[in-house]
Amino acid sequence: MDKRLFILLLFCVARFFHFTPQISSLYAQCPVENTAFQSGERLEYKLYFNWKFIWKKAGTASMTTRLASYKGKSAFQTDLITVTSKHIDRFFMMRDTLRAIYTTQIVPLYYRKGASEGGKYRLNEITYTYAGGKTNLHQYYLHGNGSVSIDDNSVSGCVHDMVSMVMRCRSYKASDFTVGQRIPFQFADGNKVKTETLIYRGIKKFKTEGKNKKTYRCLVFSYLEKNSKGKEKEIVTFYITDDMNHIPVRLDLNLRFGTAKAFLTNATGLRNPETSLETE
Repeated sequence: MDKRLFILLLFCVARFFHFTPQISSLYAQCPVENTAFQSGERLEYKLYFNWKFIWKKAGTASMTTRLASYKGKSAFQTDLITVTSKHIDRFFMMRDTLRAIYTTQIVPLYYRKGASEGGKYRLNEITYTYAGGKTNLHQYYLHGNGSVSIDDNSVSGCVHDMVSMVMRCRSYKASDFTVGQRIPFQFADGNKVKTETLIYRGIKKFKTEGKNKKTYRCLVFSYLEKNSKGKEKEIVTFYITDDMNHIPVRLDLNLRFGTAKAFLTNATGLRNPETSLETE
């Protein structure tokens, strides 16, 4: 399994929003009012791979959010866990656990990703501090070969990791986007801070599978990556509910070895009504 599957599941909400601070005060830039989620929310997914033209279940993922405390102050904690199925374990076992702690106004404080993938273990930890109008990141990265990278990066404006960016951007509005619009953004990953691009594709409907079929009205986006020659490749297309919850319900992924899909199977503890649901 390619690690992009897990990464893109996290960013499927966040990456269709762009936030470029225009004022000098960092504190004024980073806090945002949370209108999308609450403590007790849980999202569950099933993952599938195309194996020799046959779609097979690859595993499950879940993301839960609760109130917590960080250094004596109230905060949110979001955990995301991905587990491959027993069938896939024979070829590539993956057990990934991510945790983000951020303020009630979604300013990141701490991030941790422990990833056991293909017999190798990687650990990424980020601690955030704020001073002088900058986001200061202390980034620890344990590579799969056992080597360690420790970097301190200082960036103007707001920077988020995979999880805190998802939660932050769920409260933004996407009504001003036009079809084909390119959306740049930056985030912390490993021991670096990166800049990537999204393209807004418009509004489409998505019908779930299984006994209790649902039809969602969704905002559709594509995530692009550049190769070493600077050529862009479409890595994933994803569907986000067009309501106040802004939850990802479907992902179509182009991986190194083939294609994969992720589907929302259950959502509980939602803060807002699911107004993107359409009646049959």
